[in-house]
Amino acid sequence: MNTNQQTAQKQHSACGCSAHISNDKVFDVRDIPCSVKHGQILDRWRNLKAGDYFILMNDHDPIPLRYQFEAEFAGAFTWEHLQKGPDVYQVKIARVK
Repeated sequence: MNTNQQTAQKQHSACGCSAHISNDKVFDVRDIPCSVKHGQILDRWRNLKAGDYFILMNDHDPIPLRYQFEAEFAGAFTWEHLQKGPDVYQVKIARVK
């Protein structure tokens, strides 16, 4: 990595935009069958430590999933849209406790 790349990485390390997020944080569920998708997302969240997060990548706005999080984990997560369609939606889901 050259000096310019290192500088850019430092500047954007906390911005949360999808261009600067490591691949291990992205959970792309677009090809996962609907019958198991929510379960896998919830498992991924349950395995997070407090303060950690993942980026959910989906082909639609995951509004029903947010309602499920609010019902089951109220106060224990944050939900931040990073990209809102039209073809790809990215949501940063963090565990706060």
